[in-house]
Amino acid sequence: MEHLLSIADLSPKEIENIIKRANHHAGVNRHSNKKQSTLAGRTLINLFFENSTRTITSFELAGKRLGADVINISTDNSSLSKGETLLDTALTLNAMHPDFIVIRHSCSGAVKLIANKVNCAVINAGDGSHEHPTQALLDAVTIKNSKGKIEGLEVAICGDILHSRVARSNILLLTKMGANVRVVAPPTLMPSKEFLKKLGVKYFTDMRKGITNADIVMVLRLQKERMAGTYIPSPREYFKFYGLDKDKMEYAKPDAKIMDPGPVIRGVQISSELADDINRSIILEQVEMGVAVRQAVLEALA
Repeated sequence: MEHLLSIADLSPKEIENIIKRANHHAGVNRHSNKKQSTLAGRTLINLFFENSTRTITSFELAGKRLGADVINISTDNSSLSKGETLLDTALTLNAMHPDFIVIRHSCSGAVKLIANKVNCAVINAGDGSHEHPTQALLDAVTIKNSKGKIEGLEVAICGDILHSRVARSNILLLTKMGANVRVVAPPTLMPSKEFLKKLGVKYFTDMRKGITNADIVMVLRLQKERMAGTYIPSPREYFKFYGLDKDKMEYAKPDAKIMDPGPVIRGVQISSELADDINRSIILEQVEMGVAVRQAVLEALA
């Protein structure tokens, strides 16, 4: 691996290796002494142009726990606020000889542009509506740890499919690993049927039909920052038909697990009752595996 820009660039074997290493790091992270020296002397720069809690924190922890020097750059306080271009910012950072640059940007393809111009490893932490590969990897680890496998599982991804980079990366990864993926969304938040057929997924606009007999139900938030116009009547109306609650969850398998990449918007994409259900929700396990997966990715790129 030279960069991690897309799940499409990874083979099933590489995905399995990352899953294996992530579980190793998760075990180490549960000890009082979490520090390793794998990346001692290396430098990691987090360059986030969009707000983040889980992703930027987990990348920072991942780098520090592997012994790297980590720098978080606030774009609001950088020369970007003075009019410097994204490319010039990246070239400036590249001249300082970092080993990794982790980038989140609102424009699809921006991360690939940077990767073609710098000498270090670039990791895509989310580019527009395109992809979020490390999120899909941590979701895969969480699913495999919970269910013992990925192949053959019925996975329903519900919510704003049209604007979600998480949905796209998960579809690519889960289908590559042998899962059967369905997407569930209102017609206004569903990509074209031709696009979905090309990805090899089934699509539903009825929530109950879409999650029937599912092993995993993954809910996504409404990507309001990428919406130009009105896509839903109201959050209350959306929750009534597409929010995951106890009644709708009855249609999934009795042992089905609930996932949410966050942020968790209670009362819109999921009810508090299900988000906090320790027997069904594996949302916090996703957060835990986020650090471990990003450690595994950094290790692979190093």
